[in-house]
Amino acid sequence: MTKLFVMGMGPGDLGLVAPNATKALDICTDWVAYGYYLELLGKLSQGKTFHDLPLGEEIGRARLALTLAAKGKPTALISSGDIGIYAMATLVFELLDQQLQGNENHPEWLDVEIEVIPGISAMQAGASRVGASLGHDFCTVSLSDLLTPWETIDKRIHAAGAGDFVISFYNPVSKKRDWQLNHARDVLLQYRPANTPVMIGRQLTRPDEEITITTLGELDANAVDMFTMVTVGNSESKHIVNKDQHWLYTPRGYSKKL
Repeated sequence: MTKLFVMGMGPGDLGLVAPNATKALDICTDWVAYGYYLELLGKLSQGKTFHDLPLGEEIGRARLALTLAAKGKPTALISSGDIGIYAMATLVFELLDQQLQGNENHPEWLDVEIEVIPGISAMQAGASRVGASLGHDFCTVSLSDLLTPWETIDKRIHAAGAGDFVISFYNPVSKKRDWQLNHARDVLLQYRPANTPVMIGRQLTRPDEEITITTLGELDANAVDMFTMVTVGNSESKHIVNKDQHWLYTPRGYSKKL
């Protein structure tokens, strides 16, 4: 069997791993991933061969997965969330594209059967935790400028603000990047009110999950780390409180029919 499963394992809770992903994980002898994701899969990983490459070795991970599969080993390339959203799936196809253009020397990769299995993304997990924050048009923006020029990211933040999209920020901060989120906040304050609700979700669906609902005016990068996703509502998003329950939702327009 020459097959590579490119899969998202969801945000971390084993109950949110898609059934098709679970089946594929069982079939595969070799798992390629960042080590922390392998740990999160817990009991599903018994008897599997791990290939743990650290953060920053994403290209190496994709190369290894294709090579293992080409050797006949049923292989899973695993990311958290959805592997097609800011994750490893794109690298697999970029490498295949490079091979087709003659820029790689791995013709065996072209014989690998590839199946991409989606997973629940962090923005979906965060939205479910607070209610329905993604109830109307939304977009995602990664604040990491490692692969994308900051000028491009800044342009996209302005465009999302002008379009009044709900925005989920991925990679909001890191140990070396601590100013971009506050800059994004200041940009969005040009387009929507300071009391716009914001969800800060850390380690979503994992044992040490932390959820905070704040406002755009009070959003501060000091409250965020690299395991956090931030969702900023649009100009109509609402934070409602029922006893000890706090909900954040974005109306879709049904009020005209109510």
